[in-house]
Amino acid sequence: MRAVTVIPGTPNSLRLEDDWPEPAEQEGPVLVEAVSVGICGTDQEIVDGDYGTAPPDAPRLVLGHESLGRVVTDSSGTFKPGDLVAGIVREPDPEPCPSCAVDEWDMCRNGRYTEHGIKELHGFARDRWRLRPEYTVRLEPALGETGVLLEPTSVVAKAWDHVERIGSRSVWQPRIALITGAGPVGLLAAMLATQRGLDVHVLDRVDHGPKPELVRALGATYHAGDIGELDLVPDVVIECTGAPAVVVDVMFKAGPSGIVCLAGVSTGPYRLRLDAGLLSRDLVLENNVVFGSVNANRRHWEQAATGLAKADGDWLNRLITRRLPVTDYAQAYRPAAEEIKVVLDFAR
Repeated sequence: MRAVTVIPGTPNSLRLEDDWPEPAEQEGPVLVEAVSVGICGTDQEIVDGDYGTAPPDAPRLVLGHESLGRVVTDSSGTFKPGDLVAGIVREPDPEPCPSCAVDEWDMCRNGRYTEHGIKELHGFARDRWRLRPEYTVRLEPALGETGVLLEPTSVVAKAWDHVERIGSRSVWQPRIALITGAGPVGLLAAMLATQRGLDVHVLDRVDHGPKPELVRALGATYHAGDIGELDLVPDVVIECTGAPAVVVDVMFKAGPSGIVCLAGVSTGPYRLRLDAGLLSRDLVLENNVVFGSVNANRRHWEQAATGLAKADGDWLNRLITRRLPVTDYAQAYRPAAEEIKVVLDFAR
């Protein structure tokens, strides 16, 4: 069996194994044949040796947390052969914290969760994998190969879920949403925003390539430039870049009773001058909320599956800008300019 693996913490250790062991039955009763895995910045950082943890009994970690596959067998009877499925990334720790104990492992408080392809669990970049039914999500057959977008969609489904929960603290009638960043997560956040009937604006650095047209195809408005140049006052901001300067700017940009969700992760040290007093005054006097959001629990994965099923299939296909066979694995983990989502294809 083929598997794409690394030695966590060791740069230049990426390789394709041709004789990786079949998944052990104790991993779960649902046996899945891989269709594809999506690749994101997290994978590239693990390949670079920045982080990642192999299972306790393994020197190498199988990559891949954005999964798509078809069920081969399921001894639990939950799924049928041929069902299109994806695997939930995070699983709770063996001694669950209060959040993990109620299946909200995305809000784990003690950090002893595990994650497929990232932290102590092998990922989905292998020909076959196993899961327990509670960590397996069924997708609409019509989604086909675009179902590989479920994991990044689950991240922003959680973001919107928490935005709406916070908004319910008072009479809340949001009209304008600003999404910063037009990578896969930003575009999928914008997709879910348009499904909510909001006036959606997406801000990114580029003024050419596929991103502006993808935003316009949603019925949203694309902007290239600085946040300060935008002539709008958003009720909701989903920040997907992780760029420190943008993070600060969106806190000032949100309107009264505005909600800012930070969904991007900053990398490396970065210093900037900040008038903390002015920011604090704005947040307090306007009843604004700024919160961070990462990962997703099963509820959000199911919300994401619903959102993808409602989306235009051609639009989803256009998000996948490069598909490569498994044999081209090394090229797949090298980002190229202006691309949005790279997929490693196991089925072809």
